[in-house]
Amino acid sequence: MNTTRTSRISRISGTSGISRIRTLTRLTVANRVSAAYLTVVGGATAVAALQPLLATGPDASLAWVWPALFTFPAFGFVAWFGETVWGGDTPTWFFIGGIALSALAQSLALGTAWTTLRDRRRGRLTTAG
Repeated sequence: MNTTRTSRISRISGTSGISRIRTLTRLTVANRVSAAYLTVVGGATAVAALQPLLATGPDASLAWVWPALFTFPAFGFVAWFGETVWGGDTPTWFFIGGIALSALAQSLALGTAWTTLRDRRRGRLTTAG
């Protein structure tokens, strides 16, 4: 794509590609609600990963239930897809990656909702028109 066309698209849409990436990053990780949510999910994942090293009981693998529950609405689709593709033999890397992607997707949704509610409360919400 040439620079003339790129600048024309940027002028029409009002934002550049880097600006969109910054906005998505800000909504996903750089606000209070998203950061708190990702901290909870990351902490549960760290505990689940360390549990087999610290505990030798038969219930050590049940620690992975918590990260899955914290990411549940989105992780439900990941679990369904894994069951559909691999049957009962879904690889561990798929579930761990699914937990990470589900956490990021839900963090984006939480950040968007938080920003929208905050802007509405402050009276900065504009109408499309």
